[in-house]
Amino acid sequence: MAETKKEANAAFDLFVEIYGAKYEKAVAKLVKDRDELLAFYDFPAEHWKHIRTTNPIESVFATVRNRTRKTKGCLNRKTALAMVFRLMKSAKKKWRKINGPNRLPDVIQGIEFKDGIKQLQTAA
Repeated sequence: MAETKKEANAAFDLFVEIYGAKYEKAVAKLVKDRDELLAFYDFPAEHWKHIRTTNPIESVFATVRNRTRKTKGCLNRKTALAMVFRLMKSAKKKWRKINGPNRLPDVIQGIEFKDGIKQLQTAA
């Protein structure tokens, strides 16, 4: 939850120092994926909340998982796909809109962000 990538790297290094000896394999995996874990700092700050969470994926599939467990015995491939499609379409109605939708064109155009702040391009 650091404000800048520099602060996040410092906190990451401290975490590795504290827990590296006790949880060697887990820390090694985190260190290996460090760049991916901190990649959200290269996006608009308004989008960080959405990038950090996996809840939208988990909540959609929780709905599907609960329903398919109850109807376990009476599904073939075709009806299962139809049911999953309808459940996801229904779950879509409850999804929250993205914060900062006005920043999406900048992201799509590949404009650089540093610590969530748009970087101005200088003409050469």
